[in-house]
Amino acid sequence: MLDRHITNFKDYLSYEKHFSPHTVTAYHKDLLQLSVFVKQEFEVDEVRLINHQMIRNWLVELMEEKTTARSVARKLSTLKTFYKYLIKEGIVENNPLSKVQPPKIEKRLPVFVEEQPMQQLLDGKQGLNGEPITFGSDYNGQRNKLLILLFYSTGIRLSELIGLKQHEIDLYNQTIKVLGKRNKERIIPITEELSAEIANFIKTKSIQGMKDEYLLLTQKGQKMYPRLVYDTVKTYLSKVTSIEKRSPHVLRHTYATHLLNNGADLNAIKELLGHANLAATQIYTHNSIERLKDIYKNKHPRS
Repeated sequence: MLDRHITNFKDYLSYEKHFSPHTVTAYHKDLLQLSVFVKQEFEVDEVRLINHQMIRNWLVELMEEKTTARSVARKLSTLKTFYKYLIKEGIVENNPLSKVQPPKIEKRLPVFVEEQPMQQLLDGKQGLNGEPITFGSDYNGQRNKLLILLFYSTGIRLSELIGLKQHEIDLYNQTIKVLGKRNKERIIPITEELSAEIANFIKTKSIQGMKDEYLLLTQKGQKMYPRLVYDTVKTYLSKVTSIEKRSPHVLRHTYATHLLNNGADLNAIKELLGHANLAATQIYTHNSIERLKDIYKNKHPRS
């Protein structure tokens, strides 16, 4: 049964490969979507009977439904990982994806917030509406400012922030230990400002009797969840920027872009971000080149 193999694959990603919950959920949804399609269109419920023509038809239907080329390519990536697992387990012998071409994807530059708006946000300056930006001195206010500062000062991912534990923070050496993709650990240096914010927040948690191992908690003392983090970031970024995308990942892009613009070595940024290869980090050089082009156009007398 196809769905049984999909469920086993989901468990494999979670417990053997240690993929993030967000990635596991996305892969699972993609495969269930394919499962529904082949059952309805071809009355197939056995993974061995799925061929490249069926997958191509599924991709055509996705494109006709206005699914973006980037999303279709991601679903193909899901299938590649799935079939790699099926072949490894001896469930299938051939990979139908060898005859399927991914759609062409237009390269997009990473969206980021400029340096001045980030300073305005964290320093409590005036926002877009002309009013001073305040986080508040209560528990939620302290936590929200720390949340923004952690993203901007370390470049960690959403799942890494939610999973950050207090014992993984070394305030003396000013570092944090992060458990990233594929269960890979990395050490990230933090600023004195961030160290002070973390120390103050831990005191506030202690006063309120919160003893959970995770650093950031809800007001009820429970572990943070993705939607709450996302909404918090969107709320505060909306105060200083009008860019369309205002997510935790935008702050990760902002961290990397600002480091590069201020002279940081690309290989160092790669290690800080936890990228597996340099190609993933090189996308930020395009932002720097565009910035240089703008400076040239605005400042050169013959431009």
